[in-house]
Amino acid sequence: MRRWIDEHPNIWEFILFNVLSNISTATRFIVAWIGTAVFVSAMGMTQPFSFLIFNYTAPNSNGLGGFLTFLFAEVLAQVVNFIVQMKWVFKSDSSFKDAAWKYAILAIIVVVVNLVLPGYVTDMCVRWGMNVGLASTVATIVNTLLAVVVSYPLLKFWIMPKKSDK
Repeated sequence: MRRWIDEHPNIWEFILFNVLSNISTATRFIVAWIGTAVFVSAMGMTQPFSFLIFNYTAPNSNGLGGFLTFLFAEVLAQVVNFIVQMKWVFKSDSSFKDAAWKYAILAIIVVVVNLVLPGYVTDMCVRWGMNVGLASTVATIVNTLLAVVVSYPLLKFWIMPKKSDK
């Protein structure tokens, strides 16, 4: 295995990028479970909430508690992903300060696209004759692929380059 990794460092890096991204996914789930338990169940913060593109006004959206849960889960997941990608995947020697502000911009763009795009893709797929379940699956795949196609090169060459890559 070590020989293969040495012979294919870019493929190995891309595999690590995808596999280790799941650490932030696990973080997101754990914080979402804790946030729901604290903000929704324990504190009862279920009053309707709406701000910009965030709409937590539907009866089962958990209101303000649902928004706070999303916000904390996403922020912590992005912090974990930043550290994992910088230190374990790209092994970047970029300064934290230089990489952090760039990563924050990328993370905000990816999160907004992930919030907005699925509705449009799902609607388009349903209009093409797919059932809602399949359309939602296609939307998730499109979101994931778009995030990878955009994030990987930006992380590698702009946000977290090694000095030898610049």
